[in-house]
Amino acid sequence: MTTGFAAAAGNFGRDVEQNLAQAATLVEAAKAQDVGLLALPEACLGGYLSVLGSGRDGTHDETPESLPPVLDLDGPELRALAAMAGDLTVVVGFCESDGTHRYNTAAAVTGDGVLASYRKVHQPLGESLYYAAGEELLAFDSPVGRMGLLICYDKAFPEAARALALDGAEVIACISAWPASRTATAGQLADDRWTHRFNIFDQARGLENQVVWLAANQTGTFGSLRFVGNAKVVGPGGDVLDTTGVGDGLAIAHVDVAETLATARRAMFHLGDRRPDLYERADQQARSSSRA
Repeated sequence: MTTGFAAAAGNFGRDVEQNLAQAATLVEAAKAQDVGLLALPEACLGGYLSVLGSGRDGTHDETPESLPPVLDLDGPELRALAAMAGDLTVVVGFCESDGTHRYNTAAAVTGDGVLASYRKVHQPLGESLYYAAGEELLAFDSPVGRMGLLICYDKAFPEAARALALDGAEVIACISAWPASRTATAGQLADDRWTHRFNIFDQARGLENQVVWLAANQTGTFGSLRFVGNAKVVGPGGDVLDTTGVGDGLAIAHVDVAETLATARRAMFHLGDRRPDLYERADQQARSSSRA
């Protein structure tokens, strides 16, 4: 059975009502093209942090008043999105709180409500000053099949996508607010080195796990950040099936997931050919060396 997949590129700021209006437009566009899964960008409800630090110990210049608004999984914003979604599965990004800590969260929503949520595990450039890190990498069942969620910097870690694939995910949606480089900037956004990294990670994660990979991303600017767009759908061979480039819009591809994955995995099945005993041994050796 063929399923339509769409990844969105767009600029989403602090105005949640405006964000929901933007989401509604994208949802309707996706439905019009027979899409079953739509991934919206990271922080598309309430916006991202406005400044990233310059290094591992970098800081943000955020104040509590300027941080993204905290939204609840069972709050009116996600209920509104669920009402829009109907039979469509929509992946959305927002700031969540457990009452003590904030989290950079993604959720998969249908007309029936929230199917699953995920809290970002890997944090770049001082993000940990404002968000706690998530602790789980789990796949879940959805109307488009078994899938997993990741957020932005997670894609730089092969282990994250691999954990989801090993948990049976055939589709992974990675939503981002991925900016251009702030040093050695390129004249054209398409030529920016961080744009290239974003695209390489997407293709590599799809290929090495032999899954359908959706990459949504912010565009335009927010605070000092300039986002690279390049929303895309990647096939299990690492091939880009559609991309928005640096502009706004939807990257859309229709894929028979079962048939496409079976074909990709027939000759070389990366998950089945793994040698986890060796990897675990190397990991143990590395940990022992770091303690010495």
